[in-house]
Amino acid sequence: MKKKAVLFDLDDTLLWDDRAVQEAFDATCLEAAEKTGVDPKALEEAVRREARALYESYETYPFTQMIGINPFEGLWGDFREGAAPEFRLMERIVPQYRADAWTRGLRALGVDDPALGARLGERFPEIRRSLAYVYEETYDVLDAIRGNAKLLLLTNGSPDLQKEKLAGVPKLSPYFDHIVISGDFGRGKPDPGIFRHALSLLSVEPEDAIMIGDKLTTDILGSSRVGMDNIWINHHAASVGDHTAPKHTVTRLKDILAIIQ
Repeated sequence: MKKKAVLFDLDDTLLWDDRAVQEAFDATCLEAAEKTGVDPKALEEAVRREARALYESYETYPFTQMIGINPFEGLWGDFREGAAPEFRLMERIVPQYRADAWTRGLRALGVDDPALGARLGERFPEIRRSLAYVYEETYDVLDAIRGNAKLLLLTNGSPDLQKEKLAGVPKLSPYFDHIVISGDFGRGKPDPGIFRHALSLLSVEPEDAIMIGDKLTTDILGSSRVGMDNIWINHHAASVGDHTAPKHTVTRLKDILAIIQ
């Protein structure tokens, strides 16, 4: 399968975002446990639950769904960039959102301490910002493709947060001819428009490109809608279920090379 262009998702495809988020939760909840005696895993579960509920209650929620910004990015993002007015609303909302998510999580475990909740709300982003991981195969895979096909990074998220993630792994960005962030474009995957925009930047037709990503609901669905081949990286042995089936499935990043080369 010779392709002229390869499009990559960022989070949990090249960049191991889930690991960084988990380690930030682990460290923050451990600090809370040392102060209060709560079970750290129970606190994490409570904060995740409360964060989701709060996030879905804000007027910005439909926008974040469209752009592709999840509740846990809200727990550490600042949202200072992006032309859409919803980003300015998020910028105002998130400081209190962070404090409230942790305060409500503590309260669910019987600890009513808003001051501690506010401190944890700032501690989590501090720890998260100190963590940046790529998969061990990321650079080898990109080295193998570079020079043989055009490369484009297609990521959902807010402009400043995705740029911050990339800044944490400075070797990554130079591999790509273009980087497209949904918050800059105005719509996120799986909207066909952002895929067509990416293809136009590369000056290739859909049949000459392939999308690599870990999410059936964004990477695979969106690329299928515009007639692109795709490869689903199924990290967790999930089933396709009722979702759009990928053209190819692998369990780790290096396995894409046998398909695209």
